[in-house]
Amino acid sequence: MATFSTLAMRMLTRNLFPSTIKRVFGMAAPQLMKVFVTRRIPQEGFELLKQSGICDVQQWDSDEPVPREELLKGISGAHGVLCLLSEKIDKEVLDTAGNSLKVISTFSVGYDHLAIEEIKKRGIRVGYTPDVLTDATAELTVALLLATARRLPEAVETVKNSEWTTWKPLHLCGYGLSNSTVGVVGLGRIGLAIARRLKPFGVRKFLYTGQQPKPEIAAEIEGQFVPINQLAEESDFVILSCALTPQTQGLFNKQLFAKMKKTAVFINSSRGAVVNQEDLYHALSTGQIAAAGLDVTDPEPLPLNHPLLSLKNCVILPHIGSATYATRTTMSILTARNLLAGLTGQEMPSELQFSILSSNKLLLGLDF
Repeated sequence: MATFSTLAMRMLTRNLFPSTIKRVFGMAAPQLMKVFVTRRIPQEGFELLKQSGICDVQQWDSDEPVPREELLKGISGAHGVLCLLSEKIDKEVLDTAGNSLKVISTFSVGYDHLAIEEIKKRGIRVGYTPDVLTDATAELTVALLLATARRLPEAVETVKNSEWTTWKPLHLCGYGLSNSTVGVVGLGRIGLAIARRLKPFGVRKFLYTGQQPKPEIAAEIEGQFVPINQLAEESDFVILSCALTPQTQGLFNKQLFAKMKKTAVFINSSRGAVVNQEDLYHALSTGQIAAAGLDVTDPEPLPLNHPLLSLKNCVILPHIGSATYATRTTMSILTARNLLAGLTGQEMPSELQFSILSSNKLLLGLDF
């Protein structure tokens, strides 16, 4: 027989309100729980929270990040928070929230903006959005790789600036995927999805690296597990698709760039801080590697005077990996459902499992 909490949750998903719960169960409607939403999100997810009947929803109603003081004000006394990866949920924020905070639901697959150890100590549950953005991010990564390798942004500017005079044999030549070696750093969900999409281009060999081999999933692309130094040395294209952890922060630095081919193309669609950007600039500006495509930087946005922005062989996008209408809508709904489940003590659709994080020591590719 279904319990009260199970029946109540079913009602919430059908957009029933406290008055309905009172009528069905013959009891007083529950007190609304404070929820703070740190940014404007797709309406579908926001409406789920508003219509749930259990939330007093307060929102920083802007497309721009919530100022720190407004974040602290909004989260004070909150039972739940729906945040983006631009919000640092650290000890100060958690202290300000107080003992009422039950759940943090992040509008992202990554969680490096969350103070995981502090959150774990306080018994706060965390929801996140794996899987739903895999395809969109993989597609964007492939698009970024092709645009960078074939010098598409340069070509567009050539046309716009009236520099296209005639067809020339060596004009804007780039690098092709056919018969190439592709190295993937972090063969998780997104890393594998990227490799799947690249295989039909005639890639000769896939290499991958991480803390341990993944033969079951690597078999699909005939991927070979190698140490990271070997991947850097042998790959024509190096793709970062790993989580940001203490182990991966600054992973790609001058030592690794020095091992790469001069014709190598470097792509990062994971997290900006996985790369030492000063070392990347040096590698690109001196011809140590051929080109780089970045959908993520550190910080974000990248300051307009940053030296990477002065390079023609560096294509930088404003972190749009998951930016399709369908994906962002699905993310908003999943984030809202995670939050509602956490508030009512139910099983979340996608909950971050702290036990897995501890046992795997934040493996490369755990979330990507």
